[in-house]
Order: sequence, then C-alpha cells, then structure tokens
Amino acid sequence: GLAIALENIFPPLPSEVILPMAGLFRMSLNLYSPMEMMTAALSGKNYIAALTDPYYQEIILTTVGVAFLCMTLCLLLSLAPAYWLARMQSRWKSMLIILTLFPLLVGNVVRAAGWMALLSTHGAINAFLGMFGIGPLTLMYTPLAVVVGTTAVVLPYMILTLSSVVETVPRDTEEAAANLGATPLKVFFRVLLPQAAPGVLAGSMLVFILSMNAYATPVLLGGPGFTMLAPAVYDQFMTAGNWPFGAALAFVLLATTLILTMAVSYGLSRSLKRRAG
Repeated sequence: GLAIALENIFPPLPSEVILPMAGLFRMSLNLYSPMEMMTAALSGKNYIAALTDPYYQEIILTTVGVAFLCMTLCLLLSLAPAYWLARMQSRWKSMLIILTLFPLLVGNVVRAAGWMALLSTHGAINAFLGMFGIGPLTLMYTPLAVVVGTTAVVLPYMILTLSSVVETVPRDTEEAAANLGATPLKVFFRVLLPQAAPGVLAGSMLVFILSMNAYATPVLLGGPGFTMLAPAVYDQFMTAGNWPFGAALAFVLLATTLILTMAVSYGLSRSLKRRAG
C-alpha cells in the first residue's frame, strides 16, 4: 500500500521536468553579487544560510505546521462526505460529484478574494456576529485565515480521492461486521478505513504537498506579516533579485516536502495497519 501510494504520488519525471530542475539546482550553487546579480560558483553557502538563518527556520516551521494542520483538517472533514458520496444510490450522484469538483474550476486567487470578503473587518462573518453584539473580530491576516483558506482550496481533492476508494470496498464487509455486533463507528474505523488505506494515504499526501506549496492563499489571507516558503521563494527571485538564494530555497522546499511526505505516509500506513489488526 505504501509503495503503491508513493508511486502514484511521485511518478517518473520526464526530461522536460528534470532538465529545468537540474538548471535550477546549478543556479543554487552560484553566489549573489549586487553588481553582477549572480557569479558562477560551486558553493553550498545558500543552503547553509537558508537552514541556519532564524528567519527562514521560522518560515520552514510555519509552512510545515500549516501543511500538517490543513492535512489533518481535510482528513477529518472529508471522511463523512466522502463515505456518503461513495455509498449514494441516486440519480443526483453525478451532479453532486460535479458540485464537489466545481471549486477546482475557480482560481485560487478568486477563492482567496471570496474569503477576504467573508473574513475582513466589515465582511459577512463580522456583520453576522455584530447582530449579536460580538466583534468586530480580527480574522484577516492571521494564521487562522490562511489555514481556513488553504483547507477550503484542497478539501475537494481529499473528498474525491477518498470517495473513489470507498466505492471499491464491498458493502458485504460492513454488513458482516454489523451483524457480528460492531457499532457503526467500529465498522467505519476498524473495517472500512483500513480497506480504504490507499485512498487515505494518497489523499493525505496530495493535500499535504499542495498545502506545502501554497502561494496565493498565504499571500492574500496572511498578509505581509505571515510568510510561507513558496512566497519566500518568489520574493527572492522577483523582489530581492537574489536568484541563487531563491533557487536554494526552492530546493529546500522540495526536499522538505519529499522527506515529510514519506514520513507522514509511513506513519499513516503503520497507524492504519495497527487499526486493522
């Protein structure tokens, strides 16, 4: 299950991807020069600076924390709707699948703008709370806004992944467990969930990767005081003009994502196996 899930998430890379990444890695070994922009070198100073600077250490920890929180929330929030969608026997099922897919047709910037309208000081949420004499609350430009917005962006991926796997699990196993006296919760967590483990792993890893590399949502909802790795990479390339350091940050983001993805996948697979046992 772990090997198959990782193979589905990380398929073999074509040369069109490998060659630009190789060029970016070579760039990361160069040095920044205010006069010449970049000087050719074979140095690891950019990586050392990215990993030892307290500012970028905090950005890395913030990115990882947001990604883990979004992955956990997506998993918890998607279990019930994914099961309901998978077991639905109705002519409206196709329409509900389309509605689940519909948010993916809207750009992240547009969705973030919608959240800004909801979370701003004079937005819909504060206007509703004001009817009860509460607020206004500071919801925009906070970590909470970033987590909520990012979770909303990636949640459809988790729901669709889980529902497609649950559909392959025979109903007979659930009915047999229920006939033997298992409660609905035990049937779900001890019978259904272990059989849907590949979907849980694939969906969790996909959501984690997307959250780690989020750009538009953290920039628009987090504001200037909240920075994640993807916006930090952009700032180095487009604002500071330090391309070697930006390239090094990009590979730090890539390496962090790969290492944590494999670690989380291993931990989830072990947990699901123990639950199945």
